[in-house]
Amino acid sequence: MRADGSLTWSLVVPVKALAIAKSRLATLAGPARPALALAVAADTVRAALACRRVRQVIVVTCDMLAAAELARLGAAVIGDEPDAGLNPALIHGAATAATRAPQSGVGALSADLPALTPAELDRALGWAARWPEAIVPDAAGTGTTLYTTRPGVPFRPKFGPGSRHRHVAAGASEISPDDLPGLRRDVDTAADLREAADLGLGPATAALAGRLLRDVGHRARPSVRSGQQAGTPTRPTRLGRPRRSHHR
Repeated sequence: MRADGSLTWSLVVPVKALAIAKSRLATLAGPARPALALAVAADTVRAALACRRVRQVIVVTCDMLAAAELARLGAAVIGDEPDAGLNPALIHGAATAATRAPQSGVGALSADLPALTPAELDRALGWAARWPEAIVPDAAGTGTTLYTTRPGVPFRPKFGPGSRHRHVAAGASEISPDDLPGLRRDVDTAADLREAADLGLGPATAALAGRLLRDVGHRARPSVRSGQQAGTPTRPTRLGRPRRSHHR
């Protein structure tokens, strides 16, 4: 089993039906909430596809509009056949990924990372290759935005409230998050979106969220990714070290 940075990855991205996605953004976005949810997912998938370590992105969704848009970007889209919740959907996607690319690692990536950059994801996956299972915690420190397994390692996602602790308790190693702000900044609330905007949004989210945030008096930083070449760092970085977490 390879344990170095040459390992390629299949990433599984679960996308909710847009009609119910991101309900806590309803006050900010109003009727534009489904469009905002799609924009956020599109920027997440776009960044993943631009990462040099990523061999394929598999989107699991039952939403036809999301499926069409994300397939247009280059993702492989499959239906949520289990229709039994987030983790079964990820396991379904991981099985498809392993069939298509058995020599690649498999990861589950949150669909709500509009400030994610290819360079950040590249760093995280480079470290993840050194561990059988690894995670990146979310900005709040309780959840998970990326869960990875090397080839041949059982894929056992434990997403949901408190997933950071459950993943680590089950044996996953935690990747130091010091230089991964966009990968950690998942967006569920208006405050989350403001923080993501300060990091620099992807083009689809920036086009929509810029207006929404201006309406509530927040001046977002211009997108740092428009015109960015894949893998080019957008901010000074410091390589983290994978470690075992003692978070409880």
